[in-house]
Amino acid sequence: MATWRFEAIGTRWEIESDEGFGEPTQRAVTVEIERFDREWSRFRSDSAVTRVAREGGSLASPDAAPMLDAYRDASAATAGAVNPLVGDSLSALGYDAAYSLTAGSPVAAPSDWQRLVSWTEKGATASAPVLLDVGALGKGRLVDLVTDVLSGVPGDLVVDAGGDIRVRGRAVRIGLEHPYDATRAIGIIELQDAALCASAVNRRAWGDGLHHVLDARTGVPVRTWAATWAIAPDAMRADAVATALFFDGGPELAARWGVEWVRMSTDGRAERSVGCPAELFTVRA
Repeated sequence: MATWRFEAIGTRWEIESDEGFGEPTQRAVTVEIERFDREWSRFRSDSAVTRVAREGGSLASPDAAPMLDAYRDASAATAGAVNPLVGDSLSALGYDAAYSLTAGSPVAAPSDWQRLVSWTEKGATASAPVLLDVGALGKGRLVDLVTDVLSGVPGDLVVDAGGDIRVRGRAVRIGLEHPYDATRAIGIIELQDAALCASAVNRRAWGDGLHHVLDARTGVPVRTWAATWAIAPDAMRADAVATALFFDGGPELAARWGVEWVRMSTDGRAERSVGCPAELFTVRA
C-alpha cells in the first residue's frame, strides 16, 4: 500500500491506500483539514472558536450540529462530566493556547452549557463569550471528514490520525497500546470497515498528575481509568465514547450507540463490552 504521512492539528497522520494519492487528492484533504482547524481550534488566534471566546456570537460550520448533538448525548450520559465548554478548565491547568503548562486552580465548566450554546445545521451560537473545546470527539469527526474526501480513492484505505483510525476494505490488526509502556499492548483488535479511537492519561500529560482528560464538573483530571478504546462505524462516535468511558455512564452511552469498547483502570485491570471483538492480554476487572 502507498503511505502518505504529514503533520496536522498537532498530531501525525498516516493515510494508506492501494492506489496512492495524486496532488489533487492531497490538496483536497489539506483544504478540508485547514477548514476544520480554522473553525474549531482553540489553539489558533484566527479561529472561529477563539473569536467566539472573545465576543460570543455565531460560528458557521456544518460540523456544529453533528458534534454538539453528540456532546448533548455524552453530557447526559455522564451527568455533565463531558462538556464542550471545558476549554477554560483545560486552560486553567496550563493546557492553553500558548501551551504554558503552568497550572492554576481547577475551574469547573459551566453546567448550563446548553443554555449558553445553541446550534442548527448551519452552525452554533453562543449567547455570551465561551471557549468551546471539541477535543472529546473533534479528531474523530475530522477523520470521518477526511475519509469522506477520499471516498473516490479505490481499494483499501486506512486513515490514522495519531491513533484515531478508520479502516475501509480489508481487515487491519491493531495493537491496544499499554498506557504506561508504549512498547507493550494490552490486546489486539481486528478492524474492518469501522473506526477505532483511543484516549489515555499519558497522552498530553504534564506536571504532577495533570493530563487532558478532565471531569468538566470539577475541572480536575480523572484518576480511575488510564486508557479507553472504542470501536464504531464512524470515528466521531468512537472518539466520543472513548472520552465518556472515563466516567460513569460511558458504557451506557456506548450501548445506546452500538459501540464496542475496552477500558483499563489505573491499577492495571481491564474490562470490555460484551460484544467487543478485542483479544485482551491483561487481567480483567
